[in-house]
Formats: sequence, structure tokens, C-alpha cells
Amino acid sequence: MAVGIGIGLSRFPFDSAREYWRWVEQCETGRLDSIWQTDRLVSTEPMLEVLSTMAALAGATERIRFGMNVASIALRDPLVTAKQCATIDYLSNGRMLPGFGLGSTRSADYAATGTPTARRGKKANEALQLMARLWTEPAVTFKGEFYQYQDAVIEPKPANARIPLWIGGSSEVAMRRTARYGTGWLGGLDTPAQAAVMVKGIRAKLSDYGRSIDEDHFGATFSFYIGRDDRDAAKDTRAAMVARLKKDPSPYIAVGEVSDIIDRIEAFRDAGCSKFVLMPIGRGWAEISEQTRLLIEEVLPEYDGQ
Repeated sequence: MAVGIGIGLSRFPFDSAREYWRWVEQCETGRLDSIWQTDRLVSTEPMLEVLSTMAALAGATERIRFGMNVASIALRDPLVTAKQCATIDYLSNGRMLPGFGLGSTRSADYAATGTPTARRGKKANEALQLMARLWTEPAVTFKGEFYQYQDAVIEPKPANARIPLWIGGSSEVAMRRTARYGTGWLGGLDTPAQAAVMVKGIRAKLSDYGRSIDEDHFGATFSFYIGRDDRDAAKDTRAAMVARLKKDPSPYIAVGEVSDIIDRIEAFRDAGCSKFVLMPIGRGWAEISEQTRLLIEEVLPEYDGQ
């Protein structure tokens, strides 16, 4: 399976847009596979909106691919979202990697907007089906519980005739959703053991829908820090993860030597994953840039030709 190593951001760690674009150039020239942006609409922390970020990346880069990790489709209109993705993919010559999930029911995105969470899974399933059809069919008629379309058409279609539809989530429902609608699965806050369960479950359920997913379309995400674990950035991330998980976060993040990062990648590869979104831990431009440099210079060479 072809190994692809991309890089991602959650909160915006820079002091200016100019620093962000310096970082994007570093990723582009450093031959990273892709750039990913976490989706969160309502947040006290600075967070870039994913689709407008994808559009900006399409114009600012020439080679690197880019994706959402992952956008909450239950909060977005599928026609508008399909049109946005198709436009971005067309203008970037097929470099977009759309990824969708539900987001937590405890998310501020739902609470702040009063958006019901009941049956959001069914709503998401309809939206995913619609987007996949809008990208490939000349016209779409659909009568569902949440959406009703009559001869809906979007043009231009995506430049990539096989534009992927990555699905996130770590539940049995997410397994079925991926097997039925997705062309790949991208894990979020998972350990290698949890990822193995998801990969195995998705593969088992594909036959229920008469579908297949490429062997190299299973991905993992984890935060990393190359350096001592007593550095402020690493300590802050560990503390935040403890508060969120209520347990030791070590299985969910990789901190230490380059070999520790490679070991974590290999553990996910053993679980069936071959695509990676590595999230650098750092405060500001200097640390994020340094972590990115170390990823490019010390980790990527281990996977040349794979």
C-alpha cells in the first residue's frame, strides 16, 4: 500500500496570515503529500473555516493536495457543499480531498445554533449520497426525509473524475456509513488498536453494499512533537488531552525522538492504515515550522518509494 504523509492543523497557531502562508510554502516545497484543516465553526480558539481554506490553498499552491479533517456534513447543505468542493477541485486540477463526518453531539457548533442532533446520522447519509451523485451524474433527482431534489445539476464537475469521499468517525455506524458511501476512511482521535477495529469492520461491511474501497484508502491522524516531553508546547497538549480524555493521552499523541514518530506510524500501518495526517504541536511560527522541518527532513525519507 502506498504510504502518504500529510500534515494538518486544528487551531490556528500563527500570529498572522503571512506566517501561515510561509508555512504552506514550506509544506509545498518539502514534498508533503497533503495539508489538512480541522473543522469547527464555533470556537473561542482561532480556527480557519475549512472550505474557504481549501479554496485559498487551491490558488496558493501548485502541487500539494488538501483536505478537511473532517467537515461536519450534518451542519452543511449538500448542494452548496458539493458545488464548493467541485469548484475547488476543478480550479486546483483535481487536488482536493473532501472528508466528512458528524462532529460530536456536544459540539458548540450544534449547541450555539440550536441545531437538533436527533437523526443527524440519517441526514448525513442523505447528504453524502447526494454529493457523490452530484459530482458524477448529469442530473440528480432525490426524495429523502431531509432533502428533496429535482433534476439538480452542478457544472463544472470535479476535475478528478474519481474525487474521493473520505468519511470520519469511530463507531459501528461510521463503519457502515463508510462502507456504503465512502471511498476511504480517515481516523481522528484513535489509537492504532482502535483504528484496526475500524479498518477491519469497514472491510467486512463492504460486501453488504456490493462495494469496494482501495486498500490504501484508510488513514490515521495523530499529533506529534519531536523533542523533549517537558517542553511547554508538549506539556500544554498533554494537559489538554488529559482534560478531554480523562486518562493518559500517550496512546493518542506521539512525543519524543524521530523514532517514536516512526514507531507510531508503523503501528497504524500494522492496523491497516497507509495515509497519515500528522498534526505538529507547537506555539507560534518558530515551533510549528521547526516541527514541520523535522517531519520533512527526518520522517519523510523513511517512506521514500513506499
